[in-house]
Amino acid sequence: MNAPATASMPRALPAGHRERLLRIAREVSYPQGARLFEEGGHAERFWIIRTGTVELDMRVPGRRPAVIESLGHNELVGWSWLYPPHTWHLGAEAASPLRAYEFDATLVRALCEEDPEFGRNIARWVGEVVAHRLQEARVRLLDLYAPYGSGTVR
Repeated sequence: MNAPATASMPRALPAGHRERLLRIAREVSYPQGARLFEEGGHAERFWIIRTGTVELDMRVPGRRPAVIESLGHNELVGWSWLYPPHTWHLGAEAASPLRAYEFDATLVRALCEEDPEFGRNIARWVGEVVAHRLQEARVRLLDLYAPYGSGTVR
């Protein structure tokens, strides 16, 4: 996929906000094939990948889920936790053994409310990720289901 990479957490957040976020992280591991979340489920956590890859997928009636994007080191897995109704818009699966930082979404939202500058930086970062993922989904779905050449981005 040809779109520019999303802003990784180290580049997207000022050092102090990045450190504040990482202080509340929990280190987790998942085996290859583990489902992190399902489309339509309640978004109460999110992750930043340390090692491994995660594939984001979308349900397609009558077919296997379509892989929309693969994520790797320092990338955000999950953005639905920030925006009501806090429901996953895609599914996610560990495409390889995964080590990640896991965050409690309720706690992070509370920190955003307590510190407006922190909240603005988190919202800006997550908003950039959302915009990128929307474009990736559009291009990927055109590649899969439109006539040849329809998914070309100009």
